[in-house]
Order: sequence, then C-alpha cells, then structure tokens
Amino acid sequence: MKILFVDSTHKILKQKFEQAGWQCDYFPDINYEKTISIIHQYDGIIIRSKIKVDKTLLSCAKKLKFIGRVGAGMESIDTETAKKLGIACFNSPEGNRDAVGEHAIGMLLSLLNKLYLANTQVKQGIWQREENRGIEIKGKTIGIIGYGNMGSSFANKLKGFEVNIIAYDKYKYNFENEWVKEVTLEQLQNQSDIISLHVPLTDETYYMINKPFIDACAKPFYLINTARGPVVKTIDLIHALDEGKVLGAALDVIEYEEHSFEKLKQFPEDFYRLASFENVILTPHIAGWTYESKIKLAEILADKILMHFNQ
Repeated sequence: MKILFVDSTHKILKQKFEQAGWQCDYFPDINYEKTISIIHQYDGIIIRSKIKVDKTLLSCAKKLKFIGRVGAGMESIDTETAKKLGIACFNSPEGNRDAVGEHAIGMLLSLLNKLYLANTQVKQGIWQREENRGIEIKGKTIGIIGYGNMGSSFANKLKGFEVNIIAYDKYKYNFENEWVKEVTLEQLQNQSDIISLHVPLTDETYYMINKPFIDACAKPFYLINTARGPVVKTIDLIHALDEGKVLGAALDVIEYEEHSFEKLKQFPEDFYRLASFENVILTPHIAGWTYESKIKLAEILADKILMHFNQ
C-alpha cells in the first residue's frame, strides 16, 4: 500500500503504517493542485482539513482505497462520492473528545465567573470585586445538542458539578443514563439555562442557531460552541446578545474561519461587533488541540485503518 500524507500529523501514524510494510509519502505542505496531479499513484490519503477531498480529486484517484481524516469532522470529504467509488472513509473523534469536553468546561466556567475579564483588569491595576461577581452552574440545566463523542464527553465531565444535563440528538436514541436525560429539541429549548453545541457541519446544521431557534427558547441562555463556526449565524447571535436573549457566549469556532481552520478568511464588521461584547469569549479553534489529543488522534486513526485492512 502506498499512502499520501497531505497535512501534518503526529509521527506515530506514519510509523504504524511503515511497520505494517506500507510506503508513506509525507508532503504536509502540498497544495490541492499538486495533490490532484499525483493522487492516482496512491492507495490511501491522510488529511486534516487543509485540502478538500472533493469529486474532482476523487475522479483522479484511480487506485484509492481509503481516506483517513486526522480529527472528527468529515465536511472536507465528499463522503457520498467516496462511498459510490468504494473508498472507505475513517476519522478519529475518540482522539480529541476529552480535550473538547475539558475545553467546553473551561470556557463555561471562565464565562460565568468572568475569569477572562477579571484577569485582564487586575493586570491593568483595576480591582473590581462586585462587578466581577460570578454565577454558579450548580442546579442549572445544561442542554447538549449532539450526543456523539464530543457531546457525551462534555456530559461525562459535568457529572460532578451537580447540574441537570439534558441532551438532544436527531440521529441517536435511547442514550439516556443516570446523569443525562434524553429530550426533544423543543424540550431542550424550553428547559436550558446553557446550550452547548456538539454537532457536525452539514446542510441540516448550517446556521442551526439562528433567530428562529433563539426566539423559540423559553428563557435567556448561555451558548457554547466547540463544534463548527457556521452552525451559529453570527449576526443573529449578536442581535440576541444585544437583546439579552443570549446572556453570554463561549465560542471556540466562528463562521469566518477558512476551511483549513488555520486563520480567519475575513474580518467583517460583524466579527468586531461580536468581539466587543464583554460576555463573549473567543478561542481560535483549539478545543481539541492538546498535546495528548495530537497523539491519540493519529494513533486511533492508524489502528482503525490497519484493522480494516487486517494489518
């Protein structure tokens, strides 16, 4: 088997393939055009998010047997075309689910306790105690949308906080357990004090959190998004923050990211309006970006692929 790496990843992935006798060509700086020109030589391709494996690329991949995505989201792969061509698709969400769960907890605590704001003020010599009084999450109802690897990890890490956890997943059923109650989306909107997003980016979830969704919520809530930026319609979130329908937001992702997630593709006025809110925390798509997850993402992906081909 001859494998093409078109993005950087932990060395353990390449090592495991080579131990199985596979040839690995590691070109982390390759571009889309060059990938198309050589993909016909390869049995497998390893990607992250830089290069889209679209219908055009797949039409040139005459020998391709598998696509491996180092990470969770599969939106950079035309999975329908791949399936039609008999190309297996793999990802490794198990590798960074703990990192995402922990990051979501950290953002929530920072938001409700104003840690980010107080830290900045104290470093400037500003000592404001009453203005930075926090809010406890104990007793609050936290609604999780999407109960896969990331959503369930977040729920698991909330267990010790004595909160009420409810969860909705359109494609999963009977996942309720002793600490998570399975609900409908309407029930989640009626009950949640905090809503956390853990869904993939699809046609169904694009701008899922918009004005109609927010207006349908029974009470003002805090929003956490560690999923994908375009799941939230930024301008509608801004209006909701202005109106007090959303009490605060912790966003690891925003809709203005490039598809590679490495930088923002634009800086529209809406971005600066969002960033101006003191009750909004922004991080640069790093929820799943830990030293530990870098290893686990690669190792788990390698094991899945090798097991599939009985290596």
